[in-house]
Amino acid sequence: MKLTNDGYQQAIRVLQHCARPSGWFASGLPGGYAGLWARDSMTTSLGAALIKNKFKPTFKASLALLSKNQSALGQIPNAVGDYNEDRKSRVTFNTIDSTLWYIIGQHIYAQAYHDGSLLKKYKKNIDRAFLWLAYQDPNEDKLLVQQPTMDWQDAFPHKYGRVINTQALHYGALRLAGKKSQAEHIKKVVNGNIEKYLSLYDKKRGYYLPWVWKNHDGDREQETWFDTLGNLLAIITGLATPKIAEKILDYIEQKKINRPYPCQAIYPPLRPADKEWQSYFSKAISKPYDYLNGGIWPFIGGFYVAALVKTKRHSRALSELERLSHANKLGKDRVWEFNEWLGGRSGRPQGAPYQAWSAGTYLFARQSVLDKKVPFFNY
Repeated sequence: MKLTNDGYQQAIRVLQHCARPSGWFASGLPGGYAGLWARDSMTTSLGAALIKNKFKPTFKASLALLSKNQSALGQIPNAVGDYNEDRKSRVTFNTIDSTLWYIIGQHIYAQAYHDGSLLKKYKKNIDRAFLWLAYQDPNEDKLLVQQPTMDWQDAFPHKYGRVINTQALHYGALRLAGKKSQAEHIKKVVNGNIEKYLSLYDKKRGYYLPWVWKNHDGDREQETWFDTLGNLLAIITGLATPKIAEKILDYIEQKKINRPYPCQAIYPPLRPADKEWQSYFSKAISKPYDYLNGGIWPFIGGFYVAALVKTKRHSRALSELERLSHANKLGKDRVWEFNEWLGGRSGRPQGAPYQAWSAGTYLFARQSVLDKKVPFFNY
């Protein structure tokens, strides 16, 4: 456990670099992501909130900044503070997961610090956020629908309609907010127990499809690549049944999606000859096993470890935490860089160092292993 204990101290050090008076910067060194992203800040806080009250002011400031910049219709910003040249604005929107992570974050804060003051202070903001989400349901079936590039996989791959990442976050947000009846209805639909035409679970493949949309006389708009984060969030939030959770984790091991380090963002990587390929992909970082196209994202690795704990695969969770420690210890200029992503084949560190959510989810994973239960999502 020495390596994971070292990782614990180093993760805290990285978070100290990312903490600002206004909230969490997405990365902590000059030239990195100098702004607050809703999803990054709330994901980071899952682990940061476990370090007693050390990062409570940063978590609180993050929620305050997002609340202050909520749109009139209730949408939570994608980012605040990172100037966008196209929009000529320091506040950007056009995401769906930001609003979901904001609601989750409000309830995690209350749980972690036994402090319901922000739930009371921002009740109107939370209610407006839920109302905005309710309008993202054009079929009136309770499942959220999104446009392409509206979540953390902003430019790659191309997905729309009912997305597993979004359904998992929605389920978690509803359960944390005490809206159990609506959450359980969504769970039955997504898992194919009712209204099967809307289901995202593929029994033959043993995992949730990344997204689905309309069925045209048997020709359904959908893709079948494996969305690692979406499937893991389904396990952690409880959207996945125990049987489905086991199938998902078996698939990850069978396809070595957790190698050389946990975990590759998608499997298999998409290539120009594939039907899922979009012309604009060539303008993004889209080579197979790079970035979002099968690159390794340590923050996803943190959720992988937590998912193993959730399914009581404790020995495997410990060994994968060690592997994740090795990944986070790597660096381009120094050890323990907690990089944004690594090469999916080479394992070489890439992207911004001192990435907040790489450090935050590492702490979340480590505590899950130590406690043999996943924090916060035990409804």
